[in-house]
Amino acid sequence: MQRDSICKKCRRSGEKLFLRGERCFTPKCAMIKKPYPPGAHGKKRRGVLSEYGSQLAEKQKLRKIYNVGEAQLKKYFEEASKAKGATTDLLLSGLETRIDNVIYRLGFAESRAKARQIVSHGHILLNDKKIDIPSIHVKKGDTIKIRKSSMQKPLFSGLPVKLKKFNVPKWLALDGENITAKVLSAPVKEDIESSIDLQMIVEFYSR
Repeated sequence: MQRDSICKKCRRSGEKLFLRGERCFTPKCAMIKKPYPPGAHGKKRRGVLSEYGSQLAEKQKLRKIYNVGEAQLKKYFEEASKAKGATTDLLLSGLETRIDNVIYRLGFAESRAKARQIVSHGHILLNDKKIDIPSIHVKKGDTIKIRKSSMQKPLFSGLPVKLKKFNVPKWLALDGENITAKVLSAPVKEDIESSIDLQMIVEFYSR
């Protein structure tokens, strides 16, 4: 996907979705240079969305942030709605515990899209077993490593230095020197920074 196309997702959403890693924190960010929707009429004032439109917009933001398809997101909602507990919390937990998201949260990749590629290309060991499916879920006690042979690739150049300054969520533990991590617990809403109104997404799928 072209870089401009990625940035347009944020501009359409009207807020930073942090899809391009470090660039999102610099003046080069598209939401700083062009803080309006893409297109010839983008600079015009945004119209007021209907209730359905607002719910749809939140759902699309969640999809873009976690880099998942519509069918995947709907599946996570259906699983969360059938399980015991708050649907919003379970939906968020289902997305957070995907291995590609965990790789991003650990600082092994600058974006979830890059994390997905890292997993797909077989660079990750989950409980010492090579995996290549980004949607695999982690659970308490799981260990995550980058394969030793992969650490020699330019993709991971300078990673140990970067990880010294990286803060991971409380539900994960990172050993930056050995490039290994462990899942301490299931993620809870308080551990996850999110601007998404999950209740609106629940209402969208419950229509």
